[in-house]
Amino acid sequence: MIPSSFSASAEAIIRKSESHIAGGVVSLNRKTSPAIVFVKAEGARLFDAGGREYIDYHAAFAPHLLGHHHPEVTGSVMTALKCGWSLMGSGPTSWEAELAEALCEAVPGLERVQILNTGSEASNLAIRLARAATGREDVVVTLGGYNGWHDEVGRAVMPTLEQIGPRVTAGEYPLLPISAGIPASTQRRIHTVNYNDLESVEAVFKKHSIACLITEPVLQNIGVVLPKPGYLEGLRALCDRYGVVFVLDEVKTGFRSALGGYQSVSGVCPDLSLFGKAVANGYPLGVLGGKAKLMDLFASPDPDKRVLVAGTYNGHPVNVSAAIATLEILKRDGGKVYAELDALAARLQHGLEGELAALGVPVTVTRNASALCFYFMDHAPQDWHDILHHHDFELDRKVRLGLIGEGSYVFPAACKQLSVSAAHTRDDIDRTIAALSRVVKRLASKQ
Repeated sequence: MIPSSFSASAEAIIRKSESHIAGGVVSLNRKTSPAIVFVKAEGARLFDAGGREYIDYHAAFAPHLLGHHHPEVTGSVMTALKCGWSLMGSGPTSWEAELAEALCEAVPGLERVQILNTGSEASNLAIRLARAATGREDVVVTLGGYNGWHDEVGRAVMPTLEQIGPRVTAGEYPLLPISAGIPASTQRRIHTVNYNDLESVEAVFKKHSIACLITEPVLQNIGVVLPKPGYLEGLRALCDRYGVVFVLDEVKTGFRSALGGYQSVSGVCPDLSLFGKAVANGYPLGVLGGKAKLMDLFASPDPDKRVLVAGTYNGHPVNVSAAIATLEILKRDGGKVYAELDALAARLQHGLEGELAALGVPVTVTRNASALCFYFMDHAPQDWHDILHHHDFELDRKVRLGLIGEGSYVFPAACKQLSVSAAHTRDDIDRTIAALSRVVKRLASKQ
């Protein structure tokens, strides 16, 4: 039964939120038009305040790899609470140790881990570790990437062409802060280069004192932009050559791409890795892990090298129990769930390609495992500049709004990832493809 407070009309909920929550939502990335108020989720379904049902391809920005309220994950949480697992706040616990062992066994680049609450915490700590290890301060980030909301990586994710200017050869782009309040001194330490551009990475490494390079292996905050052959290998080689800590942000790719993360797909092992989202199937948990020589700085006997990690809620038993259950499901039967996810996502990809082609404009659907995005351009994008120059953003949004109207929920902003979950069925995919066909016919009739 939906709690009575959730039965109010959408308008009333929006008014109450706008009256009492700064900005009207608790994360400004969630502010959308249309402003649909969701009150319940189950499996691959969302339900709004008016009782309408949607097939969910947003997955709350992708953590629900197994679907909402997976019974085994929910059961693990309930069992942990019934067994008396609680926030102890002193010494280690058996559940923290169990999760840490499972993570290190699953992911090639993890020799040690720290269990946190969010991906932003993980990226902040990774930069702190890199600075302690190298004695340097500057950070290299990628244009179109997102590594958290904090100051040290705080650049705009989707700047306009007017803001960043034309593509540069062997150089960096102006930093556009993601927020007011980021000190100018911090902004000067952040260097932005294009994804898939090794020449620019090396140019910045030569010019500045770089502590770390932090990047998503696949850019999944501007859809799905895949690495060129040799790109990740090239980053690994450049970081080794210039003594830069290589940080792979797998918050979106981790456990969705494969049990071992995208690093197990590419064969490129970073110095430090960040995880979040799918690791606990929607429960708030972040992970920082990597090489022991770096991670052991958290307990260095040298106070000048020792790095502080602290947090009242780190390793909270509710979130940890969810993560343990999630990993157990993902590795079961040799990772059978990944083959099933791949088949569903491929079915959706082929359906999107076929239906969108009827609009009479070029279309490309890119996919990394169960994450997809469509672009109205005749090739898979290589970086954010490529998208700005070739993609039809307005048509993208019209298609998304049409799908929402037909009962398939995709985030109503251009270049945002679609996520398939283990809770989706072939019938769900086929219903969405049929809905897209209706959307395309309406749009084509207006052209």
